[in-house]
Amino acid sequence: MGAIPHQKGTTFRVWAPHADAAAVVGPFNDWNHESHPLDHEADGYWAADFPDLPAGTEYKFWLRNGENEFTRNDPYAREVTHSAGNSIVPDASFDWEDDHFGMPAWNELVIYELHVGTFNRSVEGEPGTFYDVIEKLPYLRDLGINAIEVMPATEFPGSLSWGYNPAHPFALETAYGGPKAFKELVKQAHRHGIAVILDVVYNHFGPGDLDLWQFDGWTENDGGGIYFYNDWRAETPWGHNRPDYGNPAVRNYIRDNALMWLEDYRVDGLRCDSISHIRNVNGSNGPVGDLPEGWTLMRWVNEEIQARTPWKITIAEDLQGNEYITRPTDQEGEGFATQWDAAFVNIMREALVTPNDADRSMASIADIISTTYNGDAFQRVIYTESHDEVANGKSRVPEEIMPGDAASWYPKKRATLGAAIVFTAPGIPMIFQGQPTLADGYFSDDQPLDWSRHDQMGGLVQLYRDLIRLRRNLDGHTRGLTGQRTDVFHVNDQEKVIAFARWADGDGGPTDTTIVIANFADQTREAYTIGLPAPGKWTVRFNSDWQGYDHEFGNFESFDADAEEGEYDGKPWHGSFGLAPYSVLVISQEG
Repeated sequence: MGAIPHQKGTTFRVWAPHADAAAVVGPFNDWNHESHPLDHEADGYWAADFPDLPAGTEYKFWLRNGENEFTRNDPYAREVTHSAGNSIVPDASFDWEDDHFGMPAWNELVIYELHVGTFNRSVEGEPGTFYDVIEKLPYLRDLGINAIEVMPATEFPGSLSWGYNPAHPFALETAYGGPKAFKELVKQAHRHGIAVILDVVYNHFGPGDLDLWQFDGWTENDGGGIYFYNDWRAETPWGHNRPDYGNPAVRNYIRDNALMWLEDYRVDGLRCDSISHIRNVNGSNGPVGDLPEGWTLMRWVNEEIQARTPWKITIAEDLQGNEYITRPTDQEGEGFATQWDAAFVNIMREALVTPNDADRSMASIADIISTTYNGDAFQRVIYTESHDEVANGKSRVPEEIMPGDAASWYPKKRATLGAAIVFTAPGIPMIFQGQPTLADGYFSDDQPLDWSRHDQMGGLVQLYRDLIRLRRNLDGHTRGLTGQRTDVFHVNDQEKVIAFARWADGDGGPTDTTIVIANFADQTREAYTIGLPAPGKWTVRFNSDWQGYDHEFGNFESFDADAEEGEYDGKPWHGSFGLAPYSVLVISQEG
């Protein structure tokens, strides 16, 4: 579909079932629809091959429906001059060199979500580009990140946007550098050991600069025409612009888009926006407004991906706690590898931003730590900040804790407490751009990240680096954090302390079983006792109160402990550890 360049020219194909005639027009023929006509094929498709139109040619499709004539951008355009400009015949040549990237194991993924336009702006007043992201790849690698999740980067109106208003779903945003720059980002990310996950939007298209709208002139109820529902099913929170998931050509359009990113651009996974609004008009689990064809579409897309590139990850943003989203397709599921966990972020943020310690519920924290989908610890992505959680009337966690004074002791302590839980609880951990430098305020597409904070908050960056090393078991003594098994064995709601164990194999053991102790209160515990599953020495691998992380931290010493015999917390052994206020310890045993 679209413009398919080859050695002798370009083949053009477009779906316009209600058109009476079609042609390719552009500056090359002075927009004359008679010089490059398309031939009518079956099922509403039009196509022709032209030897005189090479890669780089600007073009549009001319369509006639009765007495009405239209010029439309190619729905499959991989490059445009700008969102309201012309389509460009793509140049498929790109030297991937020695790119043979191996996707990290999903249970070892650490995701960093970023917005290209604000992540690293090199030109004042201009959005950042894919090349600007490349510049910061060494920072991300050294932090321990092994996957970046790129907010939608397809062409949108103007040059500033979150990206969730796709005007041209197959084209890379011109202001970000276009397709070649994106391929270069993927190649360079792979060289740094970093996977690229792209955020895609299939729950609606547009609403602005949208040539798909009434594409070939046909419409019902003044709806969007052939690419859209034209009745009550069109209604979304973003306009009357939901694609028609029951139309075979539209289903192919979305399937083709997903496979293009994974195969032609070599991205390592897709994060699919608001899946709940693909399977249900209201974005809910209830039967009212169900769109079964939306469900089967995404199931089909996942089956196609798993058949062709099973090592690549698909992440659903559904946010309804529906385990069928990540259940295998042969078990009546939709087949996503994992999904964003709204319950985790909501409960964890509430615990972090609540002013009074007495109002923090350890039972709620225990429940959300031990939650899994379909019994798989990694079928959820867990986080305290994402683009949604730090905007739309909400702010960064430190800002929510203490508005206007986000760099003070309370925000720092509680924000890092939340981060430590994210990196140690079962799930795939994700952080949002700026989180390691305690970014304050809220996220906006016109406010670039302040990289001067990297030096100012260097200790907190080190805290994140240490947590990521533990999460990925890079030092070989916290394998449990990559494991399936979790036991929340200590829940003290009176003193606001919780402890849980993670392990990978059998009953765990040295270098495997990893215990996390978290103090959610502004109280120092000099010798806090918890149960231990085994005798011997238990070594403190991480103490979030270390003064090296921040000069305001208390540096409260939490020493290694030898387990003492005697049942406690249902465990045959026990030990005591020093706990600083709003702090986390990670302990394990040597092999």
